[in-house]
Amino acid sequence: MRVRGDRWMPAETPFAEDMPEVWGEFYCDSEVGRLRAVLMHRPGRELESVTEATYQDLLFDAPIDHARFRDQFDALVETYSSLDVEVQLVQGQREDRPNAVYVRDLYTMTPEGAILARPATLQRRGEERAVARSLLALGVPILKTVNGRGTFEGSNVMWLDRTTCLLGTSSRTNAAGADQVERELRGLGVEEVMRVAVPYGQIHIDGFLSMVDRRCAVISPWLITWDLRRWLLDRGFELIVMEHLDEVGRLGTNFVCVAPRRVVTAAGFPRTKALLEGHGVEAIEVEVDEILRGGGSVHCMTGFLRRDPVRAS
Repeated sequence: MRVRGDRWMPAETPFAEDMPEVWGEFYCDSEVGRLRAVLMHRPGRELESVTEATYQDLLFDAPIDHARFRDQFDALVETYSSLDVEVQLVQGQREDRPNAVYVRDLYTMTPEGAILARPATLQRRGEERAVARSLLALGVPILKTVNGRGTFEGSNVMWLDRTTCLLGTSSRTNAAGADQVERELRGLGVEEVMRVAVPYGQIHIDGFLSMVDRRCAVISPWLITWDLRRWLLDRGFELIVMEHLDEVGRLGTNFVCVAPRRVVTAAGFPRTKALLEGHGVEAIEVEVDEILRGGGSVHCMTGFLRRDPVRAS
């Protein structure tokens, strides 16, 4: 009988140490660490299904100019590229899913890979399969796919630092889905998971709270709960109050930090831009008014692949 000796002992290194060599450089533990790479979906033939007769059933707010919609998407990609953000594109998306441009909803990136969404609406369910294939093709490990009775969309996780997350529940993320995601986050070493009740009329956390720096966020006083506001203040956050509900409601604060105090944001929101710049935040504007007709903006279109780490204080 052969005796198995030391040569057969397991390697007990953490997954995070193996990840760069085995999988690749994929990481996210914040909304503000220097943005290095993103995943996006360029709208294809599926966009043609959005017409005067169908737009409401397809979850759009209004009919769209298809060519202009695509041109604005391409301009956003060019903006990211000019800021040295690598843009990867989803491949093989379904041609009956015009909402697939809003990639942020379809997964959440973590320090060790992606948590895949299970969209709540039938109009979007199935988009996540193409995203899963694209992530795996890039080398991103998929840590979890929400299953069972759970529903979950990626915009309902917001990393504050390596050990702290917000996790929203809404019409798009139910308790069963949030429970699954929280277990995964805690397995990754997250110590604090603040459950956030997303207000009726909103679907994701980024509809009323957006990070601009390590401990600084833009909030809507009309939508954020007292408990969440108090929780953030107790942890030393500076809260920039956006009082103009009309701009918040039209997704004026749905921007992406490419670095601390530097954001890519939708043009056409002068009060939001003035508020940001008044607090030392550089606002790089892009025209996305056609894309806004689909109910999403810059943050919604941007799936994170790699950010520089932000450590807990």
